[in-house]
Amino acid sequence: MIEISLCMIVKNEEKILTRCLDSVADLVDEIVIVDTGSTDATKKIAANYTDKIYDFTWVDDFSAARNFAFSKAEKDYIYTADADEVIDEENRKRFRELKEVLLPEIEIVQMKYGNQLSHGTAYNFDEEYRPKLFKRLREFTWIEPIHEMVRLDPVVFDSDIVIGHYPESNHCKRDFATFRKHIHKGLRLSKRLHHMYAMELYISGDDEDFLEAEEFFVASVMDPERSADEMKEAACVVCRAARIRKDAGIMMKMALKDMLTEGSAEMCFELGEYFHERGDDSEASLWYYNAMHEAPSILNIHTSTDWPEKRLAEIEK
Repeated sequence: MIEISLCMIVKNEEKILTRCLDSVADLVDEIVIVDTGSTDATKKIAANYTDKIYDFTWVDDFSAARNFAFSKAEKDYIYTADADEVIDEENRKRFRELKEVLLPEIEIVQMKYGNQLSHGTAYNFDEEYRPKLFKRLREFTWIEPIHEMVRLDPVVFDSDIVIGHYPESNHCKRDFATFRKHIHKGLRLSKRLHHMYAMELYISGDDEDFLEAEEFFVASVMDPERSADEMKEAACVVCRAARIRKDAGIMMKMALKDMLTEGSAEMCFELGEYFHERGDDSEASLWYYNAMHEAPSILNIHTSTDWPEKRLAEIEK
């Protein structure tokens, strides 16, 4: 049977930390808690479960904090969790079974992250796989009988374990502030973070968030080093900001950029909203229909499903 280190980074989680640790403590063999500046009883609560509690000065970098936590682990595998996660009894049983039978060549185990649509800020599906269990020390293996090479891709197993996600509050404002802070430092967002920023805006952002992000995404639209996908994401964000500012010229400019390739449901929905707000429901209906039936969503699945459907139903009344 494998042994597992639980690694967590926490800050001011006194309301929910006990709930999380009660659901997982007896499933693991070591608990590592890294605190990034709590001013409540978080560390006192953690001390009921482990003596491996470390302070980490927050540097606006979740990866740095998680790397520090991983460096303190000593068991075969590392399970990473957030304080707002809970494993129910059915999935605790699955976790135990996995621990007993996991093959040594497995390097990453993915588990389903649940309750995302009710509590998440950047997700389009209620359950999605996430890497949650990691082999602490990787073994490099040669493969292929000729022209041999070292296997570079990890061996990943998709388990049937579902982790419940029950945050106390929406984290989008924190995320947006972190994105802006890194941008103001002159750091370039990776393609993945560029997508995550645009997606989280479309799922959880309010008007103020779009307006604050507009300058960055305008620059992104014009950046020749950004991919076509990134350009389309950026155009959608800029179009929404322009609609908020009632700038039809910029809206149309972004729509045309999006239509250079297959149009997105997000852009079609924005055009539908624009015409609907102007009282031109005949034109709005065409764009809502296109959002539902002719264009894929790239940031928020609602722009191709229930949002345009609701608008069409309102117009037809």
